[in-house]
Amino acid sequence: MKFSIVVNMARFDTSKGMDQVAAEALDLVKIADQGGFDIVWTAEHHTIELTISPNPFQLLSHWGNHTKNVRLGTGVVAAPYWNPIRLAGEAALCDILTGGRLELGLGRGAYQYEFDRMAGGMPQGEGGRYLREIIPAVQRLWEGDYAHEGEIWNFPSVACVPKPLGKVPSMWVAARDQNTFEFALKNNCNVMSTALRKDFAEVEDLETKFRAAKEVAGNPAGLSHATMRVCCVYDDPSVLDTAVSSVVNFGRNFENLFKNAGTVENGFPEPVDFDTVAARGEYQPENLKENLLFGTPDEIIAKLERYQAIGIGHIMIGPTFGLPHEVAQRTVELFADRVIPHFRAQKAA
Repeated sequence: MKFSIVVNMARFDTSKGMDQVAAEALDLVKIADQGGFDIVWTAEHHTIELTISPNPFQLLSHWGNHTKNVRLGTGVVAAPYWNPIRLAGEAALCDILTGGRLELGLGRGAYQYEFDRMAGGMPQGEGGRYLREIIPAVQRLWEGDYAHEGEIWNFPSVACVPKPLGKVPSMWVAARDQNTFEFALKNNCNVMSTALRKDFAEVEDLETKFRAAKEVAGNPAGLSHATMRVCCVYDDPSVLDTAVSSVVNFGRNFENLFKNAGTVENGFPEPVDFDTVAARGEYQPENLKENLLFGTPDEIIAKLERYQAIGIGHIMIGPTFGLPHEVAQRTVELFADRVIPHFRAQKAA
């Protein structure tokens, strides 16, 4: 089993300076690099403090200067915000600056609030058209001179400058529906998914979609499915209360953006009503404890063995959801020290 970590810079108010936010994110990245994680991911988002990364390639290049082993991935760039030539070139330059460690993840974009400001008010649901056109265009640009005539972009023959270092970066597509799974695999892309806060049946459904898509795509070799879960690992079970309150508070902000249900002031989303979030079954403490990767190292291992049993071979953990930094840091340390070695020992045996 492979393990990667999603590290997003975020804050809920101005009490913490951005220099401290950036330093704390780098702390987690360094621990992951030294602790055996395979990939560190960061997202692209604009104008919102809940996820601070207007250009993930810039952040990954910075992290690349402080790491040696871990690969560095965009999880994900929003296709509608990019021109294919610019995306191919910026991704290639990041790959060069990080010693060939880039993993390029793409998605259709998440929040209508961003689309209203970054994509001329285009409905967020139309982002898939951009995703489907930009991926093959970037792949061709990496090969050499290429002219493109598409539904969205048109440009005469041009070379991507620079080109990636050696082997072209692996590409990933964020997917939840069957059509996107199939598109990804037909275009030589891996798949990343998330069950959000839903129960284990959602993870099973995502893996089923991946397997069905592989058959439709002719069972391409070497492509994988990574699924993400919010994570908090602890020695002291009382930390569970902190994890639950953090994910509920994060959810109040996320639901605003995800459903376009509130305002954003000076970059900070207005949290939706607490009772609205807390009353939803998936936000109930007992369900969060069961569905997310919350627990002691032994409890996390038991949960992940269940994932492994249905064929999941790559877990992405997300410890940056408003946890106090010391709790997030301890999460990554315990995962590296206690959880990863358990599964590495299985492989060795």
